[in-house]
Amino acid sequence: MSAIDRVFAQLRREGRKTLIPFLSAGDPDLEFTTAVLRRLPEIGIPLCEVGIPYSDPIADGPVIQSSYTRVLERGITVRAIWEAVQTAVRQAPITPITMVSYAIVYRHGLERYVREAKQAGVAGLIVPDLPLEESPPLADVCRREDLSLIQLITPTTPKERAKRIAQHTTGFIYYVSVVGITGERQQLPPEVVDNVAWLRTQTDLPICIGFGISRPEHVRMLAPVADGLIVGSALVRRIADSQDQTRQTAIENVLNFLRQLAEPLEKAHPLSRRK
Repeated sequence: MSAIDRVFAQLRREGRKTLIPFLSAGDPDLEFTTAVLRRLPEIGIPLCEVGIPYSDPIADGPVIQSSYTRVLERGITVRAIWEAVQTAVRQAPITPITMVSYAIVYRHGLERYVREAKQAGVAGLIVPDLPLEESPPLADVCRREDLSLIQLITPTTPKERAKRIAQHTTGFIYYVSVVGITGERQQLPPEVVDNVAWLRTQTDLPICIGFGISRPEHVRMLAPVADGLIVGSALVRRIADSQDQTRQTAIENVLNFLRQLAEPLEKAHPLSRRK
């Protein structure tokens, strides 16, 4: 079992589901990123996405784009991000996943990127601009290093293609709840529940839903069909808005937001599994 497999197996044994926060690595600085990562297990969150800043985001809305720009302007490197992640992993039982453009992976070299990620304690990769048909070389390297390669399925993905993606995914399936870019939404499309319920009949992999999740009512809506809910722009915006506060206050505000958002998960029904 991979590290991500073990996390979801433990969640199933406990009858729990989880939020998966997204952090832009290095925003506002790497010390802040490390501090939040190591505090997440205190509030029952075992997984976190760490966004590797990139100058040409694929599907990121303005909030995450702006955070990436701030980080790149300060010259933070991938090596420095690895060091920050490794520090957090050594200090707390957190399982990081990187959200990264394939351009960065390719520039580093597939084997080097995966090897360094694993050494830093990273458990999986999400590479949103890597099509299924072009993923085998990276999937092979990830398999050798026992890292998960998490693939995305969207509302416009044809069902036959969704089945193929599920067959070639490891760790969990990232289901994109809306068409378009990331960002906070007032409402999520009601059909996402039926779409994920259908997908669950096609795979035994955990299914985590992302894009637009920012309110407790979103969590209540999606908790019955999801294993995890990914929270990105809403969290990144709160971090950006907290820079006039003390470091400790900003971190506590992040944790309190996640606690409030996660509260409906405690009332969610047990996971429904394909027989």
